[in-house]
Amino acid sequence: MALTEIYSTSSEAFTDRRQAAQTLVEHLEEYSGSDSLVLGIPRGGVVIADCLANSLDVQMDVVLTHKLGAPANPELAIGAVSEDGHLILDDQLAAITGASRRYIEEEKAKQLEVINSRVKQYREILAKSDVGGRTVILTDDGIATGATMQAAVWAVKAEGAAEVVVAVPVGPADSLERIAEDADKIICVRSPAYFGSIGRFYQIFDQVSDDQVLKIITEQAKRRRDHG
Repeated sequence: MALTEIYSTSSEAFTDRRQAAQTLVEHLEEYSGSDSLVLGIPRGGVVIADCLANSLDVQMDVVLTHKLGAPANPELAIGAVSEDGHLILDDQLAAITGASRRYIEEEKAKQLEVINSRVKQYREILAKSDVGGRTVILTDDGIATGATMQAAVWAVKAEGAAEVVVAVPVGPADSLERIAEDADKIICVRSPAYFGSIGRFYQIFDQVSDDQVLKIITEQAKRRRDHG
């Protein structure tokens, strides 16, 4: 079970994603200037990751893992597929939810199709980072059910990350508790008793466009080249 650090149960809204990220930076100073890698979940999480990486002076990338949803409950993750097609499956949960081998293969193919469309966009600009032996900080603009983040945790652990830290501005306690079963550390700025939706914790919560993501990863690719 991961060490879980929740700093407030306040429902106060952040101004926007960048202000939320700056609040999160204060609790990640121990990773400043290290070989740690910040991975953002597209698309809102990429904005958070960009701020964290720049403030902490660490490398940034995107995580293109997708969850495999259960047959009757797509929000329940029974596994994950990474951008290289690697399948991580919770065999027990798959059996309980009645996920047949055929269903799993079809769900994997569907999620890979979505992943591949983003790989074509993103990887021409920013090469995939090696996570092996590194501390990986996974981030998003918030956690709701936690299924997507859980899938990302599974994937980076399967790729050999030495430590997996989940760092988010806001998330409900029950979802954080589930993710803590697989991550090494959870850092969450605010976790109020009544959650609702992620958007209610932001004064400005505009949809992040693909163009915005491409701009960020282009800047991060240049930063990576400049750092050698």
